[in-house]
Amino acid sequence: MSYSIAQAAQRSGLSIDTLRYYERIGLVDPPARDSGGRRSYSEEDLGWLAFVTRLRTTGMPIRMMREFAQLRHKGDLTAGRRKQILVDHRTDVRARIAELQTCLEVLDYKIDHYAVVERDLEATA
Repeated sequence: MSYSIAQAAQRSGLSIDTLRYYERIGLVDPPARDSGGRRSYSEEDLGWLAFVTRLRTTGMPIRMMREFAQLRHKGDLTAGRRKQILVDHRTDVRARIAELQTCLEVLDYKIDHYAVVERDLEATA
């Protein structure tokens, strides 16, 4: 099955401009073209876009994503380096999750505090 750029954008959750940008910087391979010269994305292309989107969502810098994409083209000989990129990034993601968890605890504390303040105000009204 193949998808137009608009369909690929919809399925991936990325804009058409982002798809073109990712292609221009080498993060995404140029998709095949149909008989009219229009981009034609495959299921494999969409799978790669889903992976790239996950990396971006977790905060991986574009520079690292590009390195990973370039290594991917070199095949299994680069598996070690690709794995290391992901291991290092996972460490960063876990640290960010821990930081966010601390922030969430502060928010929960403040919300509970204001709930008590509101109850006290209602009791004195």
